[in-house]
Amino acid sequence: MANQVALSVNDLHVRYGDAEVLRGVDVKVNVGEAVTLIGANGAGKTTFLRTISGLLRPVQGTIMFGSELINDKSAYQIRHMGLVHVPEGGGILRDSSVYENMLLGGYGDKKEERMKVIESIFDRFPILKERRNQLGGSLSGGERQILAIARGLVGRPHCFILDEPSLGLAPFMITEVFRILNSIKEERTTILLVEQNARQALELADTAYVLEVGRIIAEGSTEKILHDKEIVAAYLGL
Repeated sequence: MANQVALSVNDLHVRYGDAEVLRGVDVKVNVGEAVTLIGANGAGKTTFLRTISGLLRPVQGTIMFGSELINDKSAYQIRHMGLVHVPEGGGILRDSSVYENMLLGGYGDKKEERMKVIESIFDRFPILKERRNQLGGSLSGGERQILAIARGLVGRPHCFILDEPSLGLAPFMITEVFRILNSIKEERTTILLVEQNARQALELADTAYVLEVGRIIAEGSTEKILHDKEIVAAYLGL
């Protein structure tokens, strides 16, 4: 039986003013699969994620989430369809408590439902449970990133997209973030990941795409990508 497709992006073109940042990008993510998009800074990876989640509009191409075209849907609508985006830096509210940040993860859902989901997620992340009344800004960088991931889970994602979740973190916190992502993957949550730590991303993912100056230049299983000497030299520093 063929794999069910969670997300299908075809011939995606995105501009910032006169600059064409994405130039005909095709990406497919199957249900329950972890996919990573790797590439140098400025390749268009963040633009790609922001377009999928409705923060930017493509000038050409299609974005299908399941069987539904989402090109013209708002970020709010897309989130409520189950496509949850954790942006670079996490995007938590520093002047709000950990608990208030978590409530925002299910914005639009009934408060009673959100509270129930949050308590179950607190059981999974004891460090956040202990700090539920602390301001987001008082957390360490690693704790803020864990909060961002946990807040995303409050939205009960069918597809979880993350932009640079390990950026700026200490090595032990990078290990913890990827442990969390692996546990999410084991639950068969579909993941689309952009991550500068290409080695870690490839170890997590099933499939990889390499983006260079707005175009996909390579794709395939992570095993195939790891055996491509040019890609390994360019992006893994080996």
